[in-house]
Order: sequence, then C-alpha cells, then structure tokens
Amino acid sequence: MQTAVAQYQKIRTTTSTPGELLLALYDGLFRFLHGSKHALEQGNRRDGGRLASRAHAVVSELLLALDHDAAPELCANLAALYDFCLDRLTTANLRGDAKSVDECIRVLTPLREAWKLAVRKAAHEGAAGTGRRA
Repeated sequence: MQTAVAQYQKIRTTTSTPGELLLALYDGLFRFLHGSKHALEQGNRRDGGRLASRAHAVVSELLLALDHDAAPELCANLAALYDFCLDRLTTANLRGDAKSVDECIRVLTPLREAWKLAVRKAAHEGAAGTGRRA
C-alpha cells in the first residue's frame, strides 16, 4: 500500500501545475495546524508539538520559495506573515499553546482562500486559451 501511495504522490508532483502544488502544500499545512491545535487543546503536547513542527517546516519552505525579484512588495508582505507564523508555531511548541496555532490558522486562512481562487482562475484562463474546459 505504501508503494502505491508513494507512486501516486510522485506522479501527482510531476503532473501538477505550480499552483496545484502550492495548494497541496497549504492543504498539508492546514492539516498539521488543525491537528496540532486539537492535540494541544486535549493536553497532548507530544503530538501537538510534532504537528506544530511539521507546520513550521512547511511555512519555512513557503518562505524560502518566495521570489523577491518577481514581486518584491508581495513577497515582503508574505514573508512578514510567514515570519509571524514561524514565531507563533515556535511558541506553540515551547509552551504547548493552542492559541498560538490558532493565530496562524486565522492569519493564513484568507491567504489560502486567495490562492485557491487564483489557481482556479489561472486554470480556467489556461483552459480557455487552449480551447479546453477546466
């Protein structure tokens, strides 16, 4: 079963658009955030911390992937949001604080929704340009 999952993920990453990969990253990030928040609220610091660390790793990757040459102002704003979340996730992990995780969820949710709309719009426009339906 693990081999099939690994094969599917490999194919998905090689056939997905950059926007689809970004959304997949955000989906994973939100799974980690919600899981961490839930575990910390239940007093399970081990699992809450583990999931906060995974969320931290994803946010770090998002931060590193910013192309400041392409869109300096946008990247500066995103970097500030990502830095805030990295700080909050560190606090959550050190103190077992679910509220810190919730702050990341609150800050990143509008961004995730905006990316969803942008990726859908780009897919639709791309399909319209080629005569295909999205």
